[in-house]
Amino acid sequence: MILKKLKISTWVGEPTNCYIVLDEKTKEIMVVDPAGDVDKIVEIVNILQGKIKYIYLTHCHGDHISGVPELKNRLGGKIIIHRYDAEGLNNREINLTQIIDMPILELEPDSRVDDKDLLHLGELEFRVIHTPGHTRGSSSLYCDTERLLFSGDTLFRGTWGRTDLPTSDFSDIIESITEKLMILPDDTIVYPGHGKPTMIGEEKPIYLELRPRED
Repeated sequence: MILKKLKISTWVGEPTNCYIVLDEKTKEIMVVDPAGDVDKIVEIVNILQGKIKYIYLTHCHGDHISGVPELKNRLGGKIIIHRYDAEGLNNREINLTQIIDMPILELEPDSRVDDKDLLHLGELEFRVIHTPGHTRGSSSLYCDTERLLFSGDTLFRGTWGRTDLPTSDFSDIIESITEKLMILPDDTIVYPGHGKPTMIGEEKPIYLELRPRED
């Protein structure tokens, strides 16, 4: 597996992390949260000499989906999102594009996924984990063989995602983290939607022992 991270500047202030995953044997690619800067994403895909199979969206917020229409138009790929966030793709109040006067996005997912669904990228297998809280349909992607998790805006290094937005809920996000993510192996690398990566084992004291990170 080859994994590339692209920091994309958005209206949020802190860049959104877009991830490009390649299965080296089949050259199939999955792009996670293409927030924009599509020219750069296309450049990386071309350098890798791969073909986009999936465009996976961890949730429906504008700072994670803005580059989707152009990317799909240029390179194809199936747009995938949890079914509970599918309606938010075109709802400006839910996807927050109305707040910052972004252009109206016209997005229709090719597939709506549910908790425990599996996605295959060549020999790589990713399991969908429904992690509501930041949005009702937020989801994370876990690959056991590579010990990695794409957590979207659910779990960050030392903290969790905002819960003061449409369809968000504080109790839900804490339950998602403690009951679904903290049970993953300690050596699982967490690649969040913003900021630096972390590991499940490094985050456990925050949620299971109520202790802050010391670094």
